[in-house]
Amino acid sequence: MSGRQHRETEIARQVRARGLAAGYTLAQIAAQIYEACGQRFGTTRIKAHRLSHGVALADVIEQVRALFERDGKPVPGIGETLLSAYESGMKRPGPEYLHYLCSVYRVEPLALGYDGPCICGHGHEVLVDAAFEDARPHISPAPWAGPASPASPDNCTPSLDGGEEDENVLRRTLLRLLAGGTVSAAGLNELNEEVLGAVENLRRRMDETMVRATVSPAMLDQWEQATSGFGRQYMNTPPVRLLCDVMLEFAAVRKALNHRQPVDVQERLCRMSAQLAGLSGMLMIDLGDQRLARSFFRTGRMAADETGDRALRAWVTARESLVPLYYGDPREALTLAKKSRDLAGTTPCAARTMAPVVEARALAKIAGLGGSRHDVVEQAKRALHRARTAFAQMNDSDRENPAFGYTERQLYFYQGDVLVRLGQTVEADVVLEKALSQYSDDDLLDQTLIRFDRALCRLIEGDVDAALQLGRAAIEMVDKDHRTDLLLKPGYDLEKAVRAKHGDSPELKEFREMLAESRVGIPKGLIKDVG
Repeated sequence: MSGRQHRETEIARQVRARGLAAGYTLAQIAAQIYEACGQRFGTTRIKAHRLSHGVALADVIEQVRALFERDGKPVPGIGETLLSAYESGMKRPGPEYLHYLCSVYRVEPLALGYDGPCICGHGHEVLVDAAFEDARPHISPAPWAGPASPASPDNCTPSLDGGEEDENVLRRTLLRLLAGGTVSAAGLNELNEEVLGAVENLRRRMDETMVRATVSPAMLDQWEQATSGFGRQYMNTPPVRLLCDVMLEFAAVRKALNHRQPVDVQERLCRMSAQLAGLSGMLMIDLGDQRLARSFFRTGRMAADETGDRALRAWVTARESLVPLYYGDPREALTLAKKSRDLAGTTPCAARTMAPVVEARALAKIAGLGGSRHDVVEQAKRALHRARTAFAQMNDSDRENPAFGYTERQLYFYQGDVLVRLGQTVEADVVLEKALSQYSDDDLLDQTLIRFDRALCRLIEGDVDAALQLGRAAIEMVDKDHRTDLLLKPGYDLEKAVRAKHGDSPELKEFREMLAESRVGIPKGLIKDVG
């Protein structure tokens, strides 16, 4: 031990002895050690807590390992080197290690020097409510820890005000999903009451705090990286799981906006708010809740307006146009797509490509409702030509993100979708096959929709058996957690079209039953009624 480290330990030992003699809690003693040694020796908050307990690195490591073993988890690879890196500030513990370190020291992440709540969503010095014992393991204190004081500021129970309870609902659901829980369609309306309620409460709080608003540059970078990562995960992560992650990040950004920020920080926070709200709206479309989807897009527009970024505002509007495209009047979708195109102007961006694609898809649906089909077909083809021209001008990063950008495979897919709706099945088959070849095995959402489009091609050509076979294959290739309302909607449309043209049959009845058994619900405990 160096002279500097020896002096640090000696001072910490003296502070600890005086604190224990005065009846202070270990958390309060840790705060005093940090105050005495932080600036002088660079002592971090997490190290101050170990020093307040008067134990060595090895003692903490053994306690963490014991907690893992008690919870039936494999013994972790944490060692003195890694824990020392946490204490020096060179590394930050991941969510699981942070949870167990909080359990050892019986404090919340903030007391250890880390922003944000623990993944378990509960205080670490209080007993867990019996209703949630099955959702998280009981945490026992470190064997050397003294009695915790409820009056200690570092050991206080998280307040239920400000959205903590809604966030806890999401955390509990996320823990269930991570533990391998399944999503059932049974009692969907009952589940939606709590799940969508918590999501709506968090969205409303963002609305309320958008006009009022210090976070470190490192935290801003982390949030931006997480937001970008969510966009990349959109195509291959079960929507309920991704919704939990997105909404917890959404809540953290909202709390930062609760305080007035410097202009540049405020703009970055508002940009993330718009992206996270837009992504949440997309997930609500997937889950079939168009009311909440519209609410999230409204929040996204409000946040985007604060940035003054026309491309971002255009992106939110283009994504919003999908609500009426899938669940409402295609004419409204056409209006919103044109508004998005006008907002984008001549700026090379994702919305400038996406908006004319939505225009073409809306026009193809309008053509199916009647009217001058020839004129509509020509307008749709011109819109697709504008989309291809705009795509050629996009930067590479926008071409790689399927949520916040627009990929080439998406362009091929929706071009094929338009051709199917216009009845041009031969050309549509070629384009859809080209689109399908560009998707990886993990990109489940679009691949399933493409297969349903190809099934519709077979139906238009009169081959009912091939259409139903392709429809069944489309469903079977997707795990149940991905079978959302949006993904199954073309299946219901296919079933309806087959019955209208060819009547009922045993094969059609089997396909209908398969659809009914496939629908994913939002798990119990994710949303509560907002009144």
